[in-house]
Amino acid sequence: MDGSCPRRLTVEDALDIRHPAARAVPLVLASPHSGAEYPSDLLAASRLDPLTLRRSEDSFVDALFGAAPELGAPLLAARFPRAYLDVNREAWELDPAMFSDALPSFVNARSPRVRMGLGTIARVVASGEEIYARKLYFSEAKQRVDELYYPYHQTLRGLVDETEEAFGGCLLIDCHSMPSAASATGGQDAADIVLGDCHGTACAPQIIEAARCFLAERQFAVALNAPYSGGFTTGHYGCPERRRHALQIEINRGLYMDERNYRRKPGFARLAADMTELIEHLGEVVRDCLSHAAKYRGLPGKPFESVHPRD
Repeated sequence: MDGSCPRRLTVEDALDIRHPAARAVPLVLASPHSGAEYPSDLLAASRLDPLTLRRSEDSFVDALFGAAPELGAPLLAARFPRAYLDVNREAWELDPAMFSDALPSFVNARSPRVRMGLGTIARVVASGEEIYARKLYFSEAKQRVDELYYPYHQTLRGLVDETEEAFGGCLLIDCHSMPSAASATGGQDAADIVLGDCHGTACAPQIIEAARCFLAERQFAVALNAPYSGGFTTGHYGCPERRRHALQIEINRGLYMDERNYRRKPGFARLAADMTELIEHLGEVVRDCLSHAAKYRGLPGKPFESVHPRD
C-alpha cells in the first residue's frame, strides 16, 4: 500500500442535495451521518465486517426528515458513512496514533472527540470496536477532507446563505440519531429525542423551546443538551445575534429501527409524520422569530467563519 486510495468519490456520488420546488420556509436540514454507501478503500482497510461498520451510522435519518423539500426547505444528506469521514467535526481533528507518518502542525490532535476515537477520521465505531487493520497515511485523510468534507460544507453554507437571503435569516436543523443505550444520562430515564443548541449559544431560546413543547405534547420524552449539546455544525453555523440559528436533533434509534439488523420498525412512518409536522411548526416559529428580530438587522456578531483549510 503506497498511501493512495483505490477509489475516489465524486461530489455527485457523495452528496444528496434535495431542493424544494420553491423555498417556502426559512429552514435548511442536514443529515451528515445517514450515509450508507461504503467506499471500497474503507472496506479494504477495515478489520470489521460491513454490519459492524454500520454501528456509527444514523440509519434512515434522511428519510425521517425526507418531507422537507415538499414543505419548501432544502435537505442535504451525506451518502458516505460517518465511519469514513465525519463532517460534524472540525476539518482536521485527527489522532496521530492512527497514522504511519507525521501529521501537519495544524491538525487538532487534542480535542475531546479525538481522545474518544471519534475525530474527523474515526478510530472506532460507536460501539467501541477499532475500525482499521493498519495505520493510515495522512494523504488518505487529506483526500477525504479535500474531496468530501469541504464540498459538504461548501454546499451547506450555500444553502444557508440562499435561505438567509430569501428570508432575512435561517434555522439549520442538523438531524441525527443515537443508540438507545446512549439515550439516558445522569441516572435519568432514556430520552426519545435530545435537542441541542450548544447550551443556549446556537439558536434563539424560543426556537428550542417551541421544539421541546411540540414534541412533549406528542408524548416524546425530550432532553435538552444532554447527552448531546450539538457538534461542530451546530456551533459553527449557529449565530443567533445575526439571525442564523442552528438546532441539533438526536432521535433514539429504538423508536424506529431494529438496531441489530438495521431494519425499520412498523412505527417508522408515524415518526416520520411527526418529524414532518415538526418541520412545519418550526418553519412558522422561525418565520415569526425573524419577523420580530428584523429591526435588529446589522447588529455585530461573530463572523461566519470559513471551514476551508489553513494556510
